[in-house]
Amino acid sequence: MDNAALFASVYAVCEQAAAALAEEPGEAATTPPAAPPRPWRASGSTRARLEPVVAGLAATFHHFDFDPLVPGNGYRSLVKVVHSCLFHIIQKGRYIATNRRKLFFRAPHNAKEMEAYSAALCQLRALLYLAQRLLHDNDQGDLYFQREGGLSDIFAQEYASMHKACFYGRCLGFQFSPAIRPFLQTVVTGLVSFGENYNKHKSLIGVAASSFFTSGKYVVDPELRGAEFERVIQNMDMPFWKAFWNLSETELISGLANIMSAAVQVNRTLSVPPVSFLLPSASDPRVSVTIAPPAAHCGPGPVNMRLISHKLLEGQNSEEMLAFSHAEGTPISVSLGLTKPSPPSPWLLVHFHGGGFVAHTSKSHENYLRSWAQDLGVPILSVDYSVAPEAPFPRALEECFYAYCWALKHCHLLGECCYRFPSTPLRDSTLHLSSLIGGWKQQRPGSSLVGANSVEDHPAPVNTFDVSVGVHRRRVCLAGDSAGGNLGITVAMRAMSQGVRLPDGIMAAYPATLLTTYASPSRLLTVIDPLLPLSVLYKCLNAYAGTEPQTSEQEGAVKTESPAGSSPPSDSAGRGEDPPPWSQACRDPGSENRQAEAPSEGGVLHPPAWDEYPEGFQPLRSEQLAQTCAQSSPVNRDPYVSPLLAPDSMLMGLPPIHIVACALDAMLDDSVMFARRLRCLGQPVTLCVVEDLPHGFLCLQLCKETQEAYRVCVARIREVFSQRHGNADQEARPAEGGNGQERRAPARSGPGIRKAGSWLLEMGRIGSGLCGCAPGRSLPVCSGALYRKPRKDREGRTPQDGQRKKTSRKKDETREVSRMN
Repeated sequence: MDNAALFASVYAVCEQAAAALAEEPGEAATTPPAAPPRPWRASGSTRARLEPVVAGLAATFHHFDFDPLVPGNGYRSLVKVVHSCLFHIIQKGRYIATNRRKLFFRAPHNAKEMEAYSAALCQLRALLYLAQRLLHDNDQGDLYFQREGGLSDIFAQEYASMHKACFYGRCLGFQFSPAIRPFLQTVVTGLVSFGENYNKHKSLIGVAASSFFTSGKYVVDPELRGAEFERVIQNMDMPFWKAFWNLSETELISGLANIMSAAVQVNRTLSVPPVSFLLPSASDPRVSVTIAPPAAHCGPGPVNMRLISHKLLEGQNSEEMLAFSHAEGTPISVSLGLTKPSPPSPWLLVHFHGGGFVAHTSKSHENYLRSWAQDLGVPILSVDYSVAPEAPFPRALEECFYAYCWALKHCHLLGECCYRFPSTPLRDSTLHLSSLIGGWKQQRPGSSLVGANSVEDHPAPVNTFDVSVGVHRRRVCLAGDSAGGNLGITVAMRAMSQGVRLPDGIMAAYPATLLTTYASPSRLLTVIDPLLPLSVLYKCLNAYAGTEPQTSEQEGAVKTESPAGSSPPSDSAGRGEDPPPWSQACRDPGSENRQAEAPSEGGVLHPPAWDEYPEGFQPLRSEQLAQTCAQSSPVNRDPYVSPLLAPDSMLMGLPPIHIVACALDAMLDDSVMFARRLRCLGQPVTLCVVEDLPHGFLCLQLCKETQEAYRVCVARIREVFSQRHGNADQEARPAEGGNGQERRAPARSGPGIRKAGSWLLEMGRIGSGLCGCAPGRSLPVCSGALYRKPRKDREGRTPQDGQRKKTSRKKDETREVSRMN
């Protein structure tokens, strides 16, 4: 995009709009002659400062992409947001210049619109300066400032003092798709009304009813709505946010969502008692692994889950299953009694819901889970883990891991083909059993598989894979969004350390992989994001990490799991080298004489103002400071809390991970950095970045854009179920009803699939000799001959029979010709 032409258009349009409004009597009457010019009229200094900063970042941000075919990072998102704001200013200015003489033209209203976007542009300019500083001070290739204090504290202080109401009034959601804006206005209006009445009533129903009657004033007055929203996000505590987010759990809202969602025959809640059980080891099925029930913080207790299936499958109506469950809704019990069970599915999807680790259950996510069950045709087990702050880390992880292991052991009750360990040994095999049953532990030259039960800790087992069982067809996929994506990754890490069967793949939608207060360019978007403000994000981090002070023994245990130096390596050199030449392209011309940070007494910077803005510029300030206190704790840096900080040994050997991120999400850099980290370790990983959608789009199936992003997630899950070992050219099957290209419509799919395929091809070559094929021959060619029964036509003939007949006929003809000669 030509930034010079864009800024030239902005200034020309602003001049025309100013001249048009000056002719209006209402505008002239409300603006005294001695009053200073409106902010959007004085654009000369803004052009001189903002344009080179945007151009510098635009020339630099491609260095931080995951791949040239998958453009996406926080710097790119900031530039896109600025461009979006400029486009809205151009559109509004042209509307004013064109329609100023019409009968129903409202000059004061349009003038306020221009002022609101100009105020937003001023605040975005401050964020660009902070992004400049991040670009200059970060390690080369890193998106996060991975040190305590410094820029992270500066960003928190700036957020606390910056004026944010302009982003929640007339400019609410301007960066997102236009189809999302009405929903965001409804959510923000409901939130401010809920906050106004939260302390006036004791019951949640009374608060909701009063909020409905007081919401009208926030609809007609956007400025009041923005100011009240800023007050709410700065002052309300965690119980308030839990109460508001859990409104989606009420019968009214959940009932309306179920009416619009797909119909399913099975929707049952399960309560699994806390009982230990045994699972066979992934490396040696003759060895058992004890799975203990979750006991952290709350003691042993049942684990709640929800089973959703589009059709009733064998085992889901058994007496053993009914002992764990009870039905929800009248149609379910009727269908269980009258519907004949279908054959079990070879696939199982284990789901972990989002909600910032502090709110929601599977009931809030039931809308898209029902659609998944219909589109994929698989049973879905969604885990209702305990939430913080009542049950901080590691309670949620323990419950999710226990539920995953319970699903492996009781898959026959969930509608999946029961897993059986064979007994016929196959010799001369170099592919370990853990790879065949989903372990994905690849034994490559020079690689180390480290873990509690890694291949190096145990001798290579005798391969007991029986070709008649067809274990390769039984697949388990983990899926989760936001906090659920974090839990899906850490459950796989926990399974690898415990030595149990790993899932065949993970689909993580906009996951949180770094639960620290480190600053990054995408986290600067929390200033303008109505769904994920920085103050609320910090409250969730504090709740999940636990607010109670830790004892020295607990701190020592955490440090043992998260050793020093476990931070992810950058793609280039460290801080010892000079910054790359392209990092100087983003330096603002007016801020060359930048001074070092000067901490005050005690090493704490004095809020609120940051003294490194260019001379003559300061962002708009809020009347009261926001509460953005995030307690630094070793728990936040634990590998099972922040997988991005995990050592290499805990990430090598993970199953293929498919990440679907949002370009305008504050967690975008979490996804990009984690995908780059896995790629550097040679792990199979793909990344999709969808455009113009907010965090949590899976729960917002309201428009075409969110439905396309939904199909991307379905395609990634389908890819896990349909993947073949060693097939480098295997592509994900399109979503049902699509044309094969729909999953790429809102995203730019990069070569992550091809990289994962090449890794699997290498894995297949390592396993050559398993069925007597020549070395170097890929595994799927052999697996197709060994494990797949050939299809027969109506007369009972197979394609191989026809091929044999053709070969025999050619041989007979050759012999006849030889005899005649």
